[in-house]
Amino acid sequence: MAYGSVLADVVQSSVTGTPPQFNDGAGTQTGTLCRAWVNFNGTLSSPITPRASFNVNSVTKNATGDYTLNFTNALTDANYSVAGLTIGNTVGNTTRTVIIAGVEATGANLKSTTQLRIQTGQTTATVLADMAEINISIFR
Repeated sequence: MAYGSVLADVVQSSVTGTPPQFNDGAGTQTGTLCRAWVNFNGTLSSPITPRASFNVNSVTKNATGDYTLNFTNALTDANYSVAGLTIGNTVGNTTRTVIIAGVEATGANLKSTTQLRIQTGQTTATVLADMAEINISIFR
């Protein structure tokens, strides 16, 4: 078994629209890179310019605590994982949350290959609220 280093300026997949993947010694896929991420201020008016991002070209504020992230390059399908973190603009013991927007009664969510709709809020008040910093990462 050989171990070593790879030094490269660019790693490119051989398939258009598919990120490079990581395989173990048996050739089994063990992971891929982050498909999209964004850091933005949710207290601003729409359209929101992200502080920093990858594969997110814009953020639309639909209403208080309700945002749509628009992808620069479409994802292969909507079966991706979303991780989120918010930092609120108030102090105290308020629990903050970020969720994928959807219809609770049917379980339908608002994820597609070209955009993702999220909502942020304060769980102790059960209301949507703008957050001073919203961080979203998308993996597939």
